[in-house]
Amino acid sequence: MTLNIGLGLIKQVRELAVLAGHEVMEVYNSDFTVDTKDDASPVTEADRRAEALITKAIRNDITDAFPIVGEEAFSEGIIPDVAGQPFWLLDPLDGTKEFVKRGKDFTVNIALIEIGIPVLGVVHVPATGDTYWGSRMGSFATTGGSAERQIFCRPQPSDGVVAIVSKSHRTPEVDEYLKQFTVSKEISAGSSLKFCRVATGNADIYPRMGRTMEWDTAAGHAVLKYAGGKVNTLENQNLFYGKPDFENPDFVALGADPL
Repeated sequence: MTLNIGLGLIKQVRELAVLAGHEVMEVYNSDFTVDTKDDASPVTEADRRAEALITKAIRNDITDAFPIVGEEAFSEGIIPDVAGQPFWLLDPLDGTKEFVKRGKDFTVNIALIEIGIPVLGVVHVPATGDTYWGSRMGSFATTGGSAERQIFCRPQPSDGVVAIVSKSHRTPEVDEYLKQFTVSKEISAGSSLKFCRVATGNADIYPRMGRTMEWDTAAGHAVLKYAGGKVNTLENQNLFYGKPDFENPDFVALGADPL
């Protein structure tokens, strides 16, 4: 069975991501505290409130037919069995470190997975109001207050690629990997925005070496995939979802192939 991802569902998920973004910004504009999870990563009231809002809305207003895997629920040991069925992946606040530093590169991520593939993904940027989304209907964005537009990756330029790297999680392995390319420019960004930069043709390659979880990547992966890009493991295999521990291997996000 192939899920029917229609305009109505896409609109619902987009609006839900925006609502969760309002929750995030309420905390952002307050004197919030920062806690530390068991894996030493930071967590705030914004993470918890946004995930609770998204989870409740999916179950009550969209569908309760599919399991929901949320970052904060997972950290509390709530891990549903997703084998053999579609499921949701939620990262209510991706880029918590940027959020804590009062930066702008943090996102709300909602994705729907079918047979290991992200078939719908929404990335919303609460601090700017920008939203990106992707499905089999294509990838689209509203940025800077502009009207909705379709977005596409660009073919890799012959004179060198624009590489985008993580603001908070850059590793020596990333530098080593990039040595095989002619890099004309290097930029940095936080959260799933890196996928969106490749999807809009503002970057060509995003290598990530180091621990990431499926909810970190699924929504951005969908935006990139349906804009003409791909996310591969270092063995050049597609990055799939629904792994037993929900942990990703090292990967590289790429735009369109060279002309």
